[in-house]
Amino acid sequence: MKLSDGIRIIAINPGSTSTKIAVYENETPVLIKNITHSAEDLAPFEKITDQFEYRKNIIYKVLQDAEIRLDLVRAIVGRGGLVKPIESGVYLVNEKMKQDLINSPLGAEHASNLGGLIAADLAKLIPNSKAYIANPVVVDELDDIARYSGHPLLPRMSIFHALNQKAVARQHAKSLMQKYEDMNLIVVHLGGGITVGAHKKGRVVDVNQGLDGDGPFSPERTGTLPVGALIRLCFSGKYTEAEMLKMNKGAGGLVAYLGTNSAYEVEQRAQNGDLEAKNIFAAMAYQVAKEIGAMFAVLNGEVDGILITGGVAHSKWFVNQISQRVYKMAPIHIYPGEDEMRALAFNGLRIIRGETIAKEYV
Repeated sequence: MKLSDGIRIIAINPGSTSTKIAVYENETPVLIKNITHSAEDLAPFEKITDQFEYRKNIIYKVLQDAEIRLDLVRAIVGRGGLVKPIESGVYLVNEKMKQDLINSPLGAEHASNLGGLIAADLAKLIPNSKAYIANPVVVDELDDIARYSGHPLLPRMSIFHALNQKAVARQHAKSLMQKYEDMNLIVVHLGGGITVGAHKKGRVVDVNQGLDGDGPFSPERTGTLPVGALIRLCFSGKYTEAEMLKMNKGAGGLVAYLGTNSAYEVEQRAQNGDLEAKNIFAAMAYQVAKEIGAMFAVLNGEVDGILITGGVAHSKWFVNQISQRVYKMAPIHIYPGEDEMRALAFNGLRIIRGETIAKEYV
């Protein structure tokens, strides 16, 4: 499809304490807004899905105040939530998906579930527009062999930073005038959680489940733990189930060791002579490097590049700690930060341009 000047894409990304909105005209942002929500704002809502009207009204007001011409909008792309495991891509928001965004098949809640719901509601008001989600965290392209964990009651799952990993991988391939689907890449996302994916010809055939207990420890998650010691701690009587879950996700990693989830703060403490901070920061990098080594084996040593992205990738010291252990494996490329809004918008643009076809959620 040939785009005329002015065609718009709206991106919606609800987080736990924020709602991000962006409007793109083709590849150019014309509006980027980040609304923060205080604990008092969200206190009246028992469940995250109860926040639907509250967040929807905020988004409508932002678009109105910015005088965005809604008649030019052709795609509204919401951050994908905890739907059932699906292959990567852009999905049209249908009734089945809306049901699963309201009542997650995974039995969990996340603010990102509101993205697709609000996108669908907005699309009903705008003629010629459609609502989509793109590459939610539950993207699952694992090889069957990667699903075995060591016990049939505990299969390995694919939950990772699919949106940013896929966007960076495509961006990298484009910079080399190659197709993502023709390359083997290891992509490392360094954020509040850390995930390392083996991208084989366009599919993430293995990745650590970075949400709650697999792979390197991160600013606020424990990653893989010694299982026997963990079981004994669970039954020690010292902690409730809720406390153990919080210890694993939210109060693990750098938070547990150093009382902060800020990698920048830890780096500053290390530079100012705090040996404990330096050792722990180095250990986190060491574990990331080990995970890269694991994905190198998954790809049979045939790797076109190692891509390092996410917020912690801004730390040159941390990235260097990783690079000096893995540089012999493949060329290393650094893409610091993450731009989820751009990734969402560009996935919508790919649909409009006919570069990909929207998939049906069933």
